[in-house]
Amino acid sequence: MEDRSHKVLLALVMLFLFAMIVLQYVCPGTECQLLRLRALSPAAAADPYRAEDETPARFVPRFNFSADDLLRRVDFNIKGDDLIVFLHIQKTGGTTFGRHLVRNIQLEQPCECRAGQKKCTCHRPGKRETWLFSRFSTGWSCGLHADWTELTNCVPSVVDSKKEVRLRPSR
Repeated sequence: MEDRSHKVLLALVMLFLFAMIVLQYVCPGTECQLLRLRALSPAAAADPYRAEDETPARFVPRFNFSADDLLRRVDFNIKGDDLIVFLHIQKTGGTTFGRHLVRNIQLEQPCECRAGQKKCTCHRPGKRETWLFSRFSTGWSCGLHADWTELTNCVPSVVDSKKEVRLRPSR
């Protein structure tokens, strides 16, 4: 009888451990909304920067974008002089997103990627100039993990050096 109770206890402990592992996959981190009942109340949804104990927030957003700002539509003219510059910030999923830009974006003329090559060709329709400036389309033209300052100085010189002076767009 004692052996059977040990087996039942072991089964319960194993079930508990399995449930904890599944919970970590479904809801990772300490900010799990599934475990918080207060998150369903309208008061909690009103101010995401308000602490649970009603103390002042430690994080105050610098940019208060309106819904219109976040949902605005930007028309990208692939036939004109528009250029997408991808700034890769380390440890933010940038490599995955950069690959997505060259492989999956739905445009009039998407990038041409060949098997086994990391770099893809992203030319404008009927032209031999690129519409995407990223490590997966132009390579490391501005250096490894170029930051905003390096890109603002480097991108115009790299892009404009490939064009005749009379064809360069005003930026």
